[in-house]
Amino acid sequence: MKHQVPGTPEERYMESQGVVVSVNVSEKKGVQKRPLERCQVLADHGLEGDAHAGPWHRQVSLLAEESIQKMQALGFDVGPGDFAENITTRGLDLLSLPLGTRLTIGGSTILEITQHGKTCHTKCAIYHRLRECIMPTEGIFAKVLQGGEIKVGDEIKILRSTAPKGGEVGMKVAVLTISDKGFRGEREDLSGKVIAEKLASLGAEIIHQEIIPDESDIIAQRLRYLADEVDTDLVLTTGGTGLSPRDVTPEATKSVLDKEAPGFVEAMRYESLKNTPHAMLSRAVSGVRKQTLIINLPGSPKAVEECLNVILPALPHGIEILRGRGGECARAE
Repeated sequence: MKHQVPGTPEERYMESQGVVVSVNVSEKKGVQKRPLERCQVLADHGLEGDAHAGPWHRQVSLLAEESIQKMQALGFDVGPGDFAENITTRGLDLLSLPLGTRLTIGGSTILEITQHGKTCHTKCAIYHRLRECIMPTEGIFAKVLQGGEIKVGDEIKILRSTAPKGGEVGMKVAVLTISDKGFRGEREDLSGKVIAEKLASLGAEIIHQEIIPDESDIIAQRLRYLADEVDTDLVLTTGGTGLSPRDVTPEATKSVLDKEAPGFVEAMRYESLKNTPHAMLSRAVSGVRKQTLIINLPGSPKAVEECLNVILPALPHGIEILRGRGGECARAE
């Protein structure tokens, strides 16, 4: 069965992929949601009357009925809405859908997938009842691009997938230029421009770009924000990695990392040393905070481009592994 949906000619006709089993809302967070027959979905907000709706990236949550059935098979008395999902689906492998995939529900509502799973900082009602919750591992989240009414029985179709193709590095990227002069408007941010243009041309989505001063507290705060609140795949910093007294980017970065991933900066230094002995003066670091990869790049536009060319081949697979979507790193012989 085919259905006409908005979009370019290539996107207009898509096969049916799944169906809405239940539509669920709650007036408070951390509680089970109550099923409705139908509900209005508001653009850039979420389900009308739902506590989780709002101007952020997790406006709508989805969980497959097949996931709930796993819990039922273990003897748990659970059903749609018990895991606080907004939309319970059937027939759609939610976790296989790449970030950026767009779904249309009922022919009008359009969602874009923004996150797979989540970290539960506070335990919800279902966890306290069962001592287990599948939403963190099997649920997905989306933002609302186009609103409309959704109801039980509506078809769900994959409208567009932005999975990387042909060498693209599809991921959400933030660029931080760290420079006192740049922050004061005394120097043009050429390095940040190089990073943004290079990554965007390869299929990445630049979701945040900013110039901040060489202040350790500010750098650390921005890195925490981008990793914890914005759901960024990759943060690239430029500047502040040398021996100057004001160069504090490595220290600020280390202060927020859960673990270091030194291979990126080791590879950059190795290749850069072929061009200049000054590469050994770099103190850049790279590592992981939660599910965000953070890499320090040098400050000059030329060095930035050279270093990006070194690390770009490894970034897509690294992000996939970090986000739990990739397989083993070993190559077949």
